[in-house]
Amino acid sequence: MQRFCSSGLARHFSEVLITLRRWGPRVKKNLGTTTTLLLFLPLLIATAFISSLWNSDTVSNTNLQHLITTPLNCVKNQTQTCPTNYPKTSQTQESISDYSIPPTSTCPDYFRWIHEDLSPWKVTGITRDMLERANQTAHFRLILVNNKVYIHKYKQSIQTRDVFTIWGILQLLRKYPGRLPDLELMFDCDDRPVIRSRDYSGPNNKGPPPLFRYSGDRWTMDIVFPDWSFWGWAEINIKPWESLLRELKEGNNGRNWVDREPYAYWKGNPFVAETRRDLLTCNLSDKHDWNARLYVQDWILESKQGFQQSNLASQCAHRYKIYIEGYAWSVSEKYILACDSTTLIVKPYFHDFFIRYLQPLRHYWPIRDKDKCKSIKFAVDWGNTHKQKAQEIGRAASNFIQEELKMEYVYDYMFHLLNEYAKLLKFKPVAPDGAVEVCSETMACTANGSHKKFMMESLVKGPSITSPCTLPPPYEPKVLGAFYRRKLNAILQVQKWEDRYWESLKKQ
Repeated sequence: MQRFCSSGLARHFSEVLITLRRWGPRVKKNLGTTTTLLLFLPLLIATAFISSLWNSDTVSNTNLQHLITTPLNCVKNQTQTCPTNYPKTSQTQESISDYSIPPTSTCPDYFRWIHEDLSPWKVTGITRDMLERANQTAHFRLILVNNKVYIHKYKQSIQTRDVFTIWGILQLLRKYPGRLPDLELMFDCDDRPVIRSRDYSGPNNKGPPPLFRYSGDRWTMDIVFPDWSFWGWAEINIKPWESLLRELKEGNNGRNWVDREPYAYWKGNPFVAETRRDLLTCNLSDKHDWNARLYVQDWILESKQGFQQSNLASQCAHRYKIYIEGYAWSVSEKYILACDSTTLIVKPYFHDFFIRYLQPLRHYWPIRDKDKCKSIKFAVDWGNTHKQKAQEIGRAASNFIQEELKMEYVYDYMFHLLNEYAKLLKFKPVAPDGAVEVCSETMACTANGSHKKFMMESLVKGPSITSPCTLPPPYEPKVLGAFYRRKLNAILQVQKWEDRYWESLKKQ
């Protein structure tokens, strides 16, 4: 609530005051009293309208931001180009320089991992040679110069991962125009991280190449960035995150935890990894009931049937939901955590940009990866016996997703990550030969079908009138060590409970 108040009401009120301060003296200087009152009447009405938004239960920054819009400038029967009239700076910049505004909110704690992900270059910085060595597996190079974006594509990504990743960065620039410095980066759209730490541990190493991607692990140094699906996954009809998050919340409100099926649910593609095929052995059979209800998702059949059986908001009908990695980290993670169900996470080996913050027994229940069936059965039995605690775990996860992983913070994470990354560059970014300028118009105006639909749905309407949240400082080594110990101790505690449970059954 404190974060909401500081980032919502205070900042919105500040904008109204800024408007009054900025235009009041100028109008009074040049016009009579009657004319002044007439000019200010619409402003006062607008202020009253905004105040009514503040008093509603659905107040959000979006309500006010959408009052200021910059539509796409699409042209017909001509080659689409990037407009030159989009604001070069955000209103926030001007406001900060001219007026005293209450401090913005502090970003969620998972933003601290920005410092950890960039730590390999903290001392040396990032040289041109380091960057060029990152193109061995990169799908594209992105260059930002003078608030213009250039793309140099190296190869085609899986489906449209690259397209919607670039689209997301363009929306960031619409939200905070002029706020990002010039930068140049390489992006790999595949699943598994590739920059192995052990290859750069010697005294004579050239330094690791900075490579952006969607996930990392403890053995690599890839820079983790929000995945493409936040702006929609067109190929399997998953909507952009902002609208899908609302649908998930509405679905949660429609069915209480205690009224849901008392089993663990999973639906997905088991053919991408052996661990998922192993999970299917835990399904209900004539011989066993491991408290799991597992379903194979056939995306080819689903697409032919119009995606009628894959609505994520309708898949929150069980008390427990299982998250299990595929070939690497899985996009399904955030959708599962948002369900208000108790999330059972099979031991993960990869992480995205936010999951490292979550703690077992607070946000999820840990499941062994070597003996999944027994681990799942115990988790469900425990939860059905300790209903209040199981509900608290599920609610803590969904609250985190709803409040701290909303699009406002996704964009702020991108903003701070790219800003901190740009500070490390030891060279001047330039658009190379073969790079093409891109903008929202060149991507959305020429798109078709669900690609265009999702782009228009996730389009940032115009410059933000509020600043990004304040980036928290890096973890102190002792604090980070204590964080990891708490996580490990919670997992070991669950394993002890589980072992005792099965030992007691053996004795019976």
